[in-house]
Amino acid sequence: MTDIPAQTASRIVNLIRTRKLSPVEVVDALLTRCEQLNSTLNAIVTFAPALRKKASEAESALMRGDPIGPLHGLPITIKDTIEVADLLSTSGSTVRATYIARNDAPSVARLKAAGAIILGKTNTAEMAMDYTADNPVFGRTNNPYDIAFTPGGSSGGEAAAIASGMSPAGLGSDLAGSVRIPAHFCGIAGLKPATGRVPGGGQFPTSSGPYSLGAVIGPMARAVEDLELLFSVLTGDSSLPDPEEIDGLRVAWFTDDGVAPVSEETRAAVLSAAGALANAGFSIEETRPPGVELGHELWLKLFSRASVVQLREVYKNDDYEKGSFVKWRLATADDKPPPSLDEYLKSWMERDRLREVLLRWLQDVPIVVMPVGATNAYVHDTLKVKVGEIQMNVFKAFSYSQIANVFDLPAVVVPVGSSANGMPVGVQIVGRPRKERQVLQIAKIIEKECGGWRAPNV
Repeated sequence: MTDIPAQTASRIVNLIRTRKLSPVEVVDALLTRCEQLNSTLNAIVTFAPALRKKASEAESALMRGDPIGPLHGLPITIKDTIEVADLLSTSGSTVRATYIARNDAPSVARLKAAGAIILGKTNTAEMAMDYTADNPVFGRTNNPYDIAFTPGGSSGGEAAAIASGMSPAGLGSDLAGSVRIPAHFCGIAGLKPATGRVPGGGQFPTSSGPYSLGAVIGPMARAVEDLELLFSVLTGDSSLPDPEEIDGLRVAWFTDDGVAPVSEETRAAVLSAAGALANAGFSIEETRPPGVELGHELWLKLFSRASVVQLREVYKNDDYEKGSFVKWRLATADDKPPPSLDEYLKSWMERDRLREVLLRWLQDVPIVVMPVGATNAYVHDTLKVKVGEIQMNVFKAFSYSQIANVFDLPAVVVPVGSSANGMPVGVQIVGRPRKERQVLQIAKIIEKECGGWRAPNV
């Protein structure tokens, strides 16, 4: 096979299992691809040692007839905020520039136990704090479809590595769209599960305190079937269960959350996805779910101050260099007084009340197709985007992604096409808690009808 880097993770696994492809061939092909592209993209920032040896051991186990896991011999990459034993885990912070993790994060341990080979760590925003993959330790990652553009963040290195064929699949993390926005910007698929579905330990920053309401680890890949495969392993069940019943499901779609207007290309992508589901026989209706217009505001009230507390603790010794976003966040943290305890608790209770209303609504209309954000990818260092006559900061522009974190709903992003300037455009499919497989099945239909991943000309 001449184009191993373009194959899906599921196909690579199947070819290895049937001995039509060896793990050594896969590792060699991916390392060659990395040699060709990584200096341009800066997506993989730490490579694991002895990769060929590990691949050879996986091949020998297969030849001996040893029991093998569902990911046997598959190389994957891991976002640099998620710990992998004996590898650098910097989180893009100079405070951790030389930090070597002692243990695997539980999610990584499950992937390894299923037979995966860790290829390396991918770049992230400093402390996973913004929609970039740029930090003072490793610099910035470029979008494989146009290196003048950001891959998004904070799992941008992961998305760029997968989109460009340097990695078949891997792990990102998501509190405000950090899996889904890079997937959208780089034309791949990404899953944000509900909290508790994938073990969240072994991350830095930790998913504790208020973050535990909406922060998750999720898989990223070039195909939805790969998300299903990785999700199965990550949830601790290495066998794929029977698909969820999806016949007769009602599907809502909308392109106006009452916070951020979207570009015509974004609206067209959502309409295309909804049309694909209509053609597949689903009942489609344009409806905005209740409460989503408050998602952005609630995200700020629930999570924003927690980031200040975390950053102040990490950078309490001012000797360490900070990137531009962290400098700005700390410098402006007290421009507005922090909420009182009563104010914070009131916001939390309001979130829970609205979530109950939304969950009742989702009983009747269990699938929602919506934008990932107001626009597709933009050039590096963009602070504001303009849609029509409306200009907004980039965080507000992705209010659509924040909704799923605030209300703790599973969400999948899948590519559906390209913009006029050749950048990928994805859509977001949201469902009910613990219904990730249902959402993934709907995403597979859209992926099939709308084309899915296309190789960048990088």
